[in-house]
Amino acid sequence: MNFAYTILYVEDVSATIDFYQKAFGFQQKFITPEADYGELLTGSTTLAFASSTLAKSNLTKGYLAANKSVKPFGIELAFTTENIIADFEKAIASGATEYAPLTEKPWGQTVGYLLDINGFLIEVCTPIGA
Repeated sequence: MNFAYTILYVEDVSATIDFYQKAFGFQQKFITPEADYGELLTGSTTLAFASSTLAKSNLTKGYLAANKSVKPFGIELAFTTENIIADFEKAIASGATEYAPLTEKPWGQTVGYLLDINGFLIEVCTPIGA
């Protein structure tokens, strides 16, 4: 078995892909003609987005949608970078909201938390041991 995808359910797939491209430098891999599903090139595991409409058709029992006006879910996406200050600030300039400032951890890693345009929690950090 392989971990292949993380799929986030969002209201606007195109706007979300644009945000991740601007904020973090990922490239679009694929988007459906209907713009109800799209993927980014993020490494060995694909980060994908599906529209709320598509999610509702697949998840007939419903789901809890992300919302920037409430606390984020107890899950995060984590992106490592060697240019932590510049990349953290670039994400904020691109529409992310700071959730917790950059902090150096006792083991030497620098970590900060953002909310994306949909309210999903993102950790931006230096690699462990860097």
